[in-house]
Amino acid sequence: MATSGTTTFDLQIDDIIEEAYERCGMRTNSGNDIRSARRSLNLLFAEWGNRGIHLWKVQLNEQALTAGTATYSTPTDVNDVLEAYISTTASAGDNSSTNDISLTKIDRSAYAALPNKLATGQPSQYYVNRQTTPTISLYLAPDALTYTTLKYYTINRLEDAGAFTNTADIAYRFLPCMCAGLAYYLSQKKAPDRIQVLKQLYEDELLRALNEDGSRTSVYISPQTYFGDGV
Repeated sequence: MATSGTTTFDLQIDDIIEEAYERCGMRTNSGNDIRSARRSLNLLFAEWGNRGIHLWKVQLNEQALTAGTATYSTPTDVNDVLEAYISTTASAGDNSSTNDISLTKIDRSAYAALPNKLATGQPSQYYVNRQTTPTISLYLAPDALTYTTLKYYTINRLEDAGAFTNTADIAYRFLPCMCAGLAYYLSQKKAPDRIQVLKQLYEDELLRALNEDGSRTSVYISPQTYFGDGV
């Protein structure tokens, strides 16, 4: 039997809304209902930001360091900074002589306890102030002599649903749980008798998607060894 030979299936925002309403046992052509569903979809995306890291929204950023400047703003769509390091070159100039030094992330209390936050030298730590747009504060403040570039991985916000003809800013593997989640959200407004069933379906679909979204790496487990004191 012939197969399609394609792997491009996706859903537009209006298709997602239609699917969710059908799961609620409803169909609608009301403009108000459709706008309400889009609002619920954007709230669902915001809720996913509280669920963990979505690999397709992890991005490597870089910032040229300025001598004596400790704090730098991140792009406006950043939710948090995951890892950071300083480098001798910008990405465009990476070569065999490029050197990177990993930075240790510290919390607000540890950063607040630093006595001279603008002392200059080679940075070894960073603090992320998670405001609406997070900022990164380095310690020591860079002297920008050898290490001239800050490189850092961020987890970015999902893009808004936008026009009904858009597709959602998600990976293919999250399509099922997105439709299930929107159906659950709509049931709270339109089909309260289905809330519990749709909630359970949503949580099951989301759990599978989050498990699949992990990064597969080898794990090595060593037994703990105790040595006697000879007594």
